[in-house]
Amino acid sequence: MSTNGPNSDLIYKGTTVTIEIDPHAGFCFGVDRAVHLAESLLQKDSQAYCVGDIVHNQKEMDRLSQLGLTFVNHQELENQTSKKVLFRAHGEPPQSYQLANQKQHQLTDATCPVVVKLQQRVKKAWETMINLNGQVIIFGKRNHAEVLGLVGQTQNQAVVIENMNDLDAIDFSRPIEVFSQTTSSLTDYKLFCERITSKAQSTLKINDTICRQVSSREPWLKAFVITVEVMIFVGGTKSSNAKFLHGVCKSHNPDSFLVSGVDDIQMEWFAGKTRVGISGATSTPLWQLQEVAQWLHQNLNEQIKN
Repeated sequence: MSTNGPNSDLIYKGTTVTIEIDPHAGFCFGVDRAVHLAESLLQKDSQAYCVGDIVHNQKEMDRLSQLGLTFVNHQELENQTSKKVLFRAHGEPPQSYQLANQKQHQLTDATCPVVVKLQQRVKKAWETMINLNGQVIIFGKRNHAEVLGLVGQTQNQAVVIENMNDLDAIDFSRPIEVFSQTTSSLTDYKLFCERITSKAQSTLKINDTICRQVSSREPWLKAFVITVEVMIFVGGTKSSNAKFLHGVCKSHNPDSFLVSGVDDIQMEWFAGKTRVGISGATSTPLWQLQEVAQWLHQNLNEQIKN
């Protein structure tokens, strides 16, 4: 099965209801690449191990589990030896690579190239800041896998800022270099950078490290959601990207609903409606969006007939 599926079958026209899938939806490049690497690995061997959730989408993880992928945490990785191991798109800290080497694992590194480049930049900045008695600041979610990988480049010394309430953790009298988690909100990061610029007392360097493939979903989604009467947004319960993008939908179309699959859909949402849109998080595969569209197409048409 293709991870994102074909680019056809995006519009489902019924007697009175038209269902359209957001043409910009589906996996982002990094997740798509990681899933393809996992599939390729499992074609060569019936069993492999992935450290952490390969994607914040339970249905996709279930599909890969059926193919032979086992999801483990770092402690479980340490208890294994000589296994085929996959590092997901989010990236890992240096310690994970050291552990994989010590345990003689056959490693497939699916870290997103955008994240790899960011890790290298953070590491270089940290080496510079050590000599200047400065700080490396990471704007992102403190326990997110990508952020843990970034902080690992600084010997776990980088300061993580989730929101404006964390600003007290920054010593503004010292030199500062700032990076963002690749999936952060452009708007939130801009506001944060404006605030620290006004407070900085020494040298300050701000890096724009937000992935545009992810951030561009927001304007595309705004344009799409206003063209439909009901918006079904499909995303995993662990996906912060899903929660954020559903919020974007909701702010522009009140009849926007976040679901993890067809079991969450309530038919009363569509009463009197003729145009339905479907989109998803960067961790939601196109095949799942098509599954939801096909289910709606069948059930809405049957409801009309009855």
